[in-house]
Amino acid sequence: MDQPRIADAQRALRHVFLRDMVLPASIGVHAFEHEAAQRIRVNVDLGVEDDGAAPLSRVVDYEAVARQVRAIVAAGHVRLLETLAERIAEACFADPRVNLVRIRIEKLDIFADTASVGVEIERRRALTS
Repeated sequence: MDQPRIADAQRALRHVFLRDMVLPASIGVHAFEHEAAQRIRVNVDLGVEDDGAAPLSRVVDYEAVARQVRAIVAAGHVRLLETLAERIAEACFADPRVNLVRIRIEKLDIFADTASVGVEIERRRALTS
């Protein structure tokens, strides 16, 4: 599926992303969903300030983002994909260089005739004056 562009020279944004991270998650509102972990797929897209240079100090560490996602998913049962997506987005905004976050989370084993079901959110850092 094509996603709207994030990298943008006019807005000075670099696109940093994690693709198709598959993790076991305790998630769902139904009683049976509390009994066993389900496979989910997580995609993270970040719009990061881009000053045209790429010294290490200006680069968002995607390994750290992956660790955060894993920790949030493993932290305990979550009822809604939307809640999980918001938690991941909030963690991404801990890095002040991140201006835009797009999180897509899919449950992979819900319907036999469907590859996945899920949710996608996009959040932008609030401008301060």
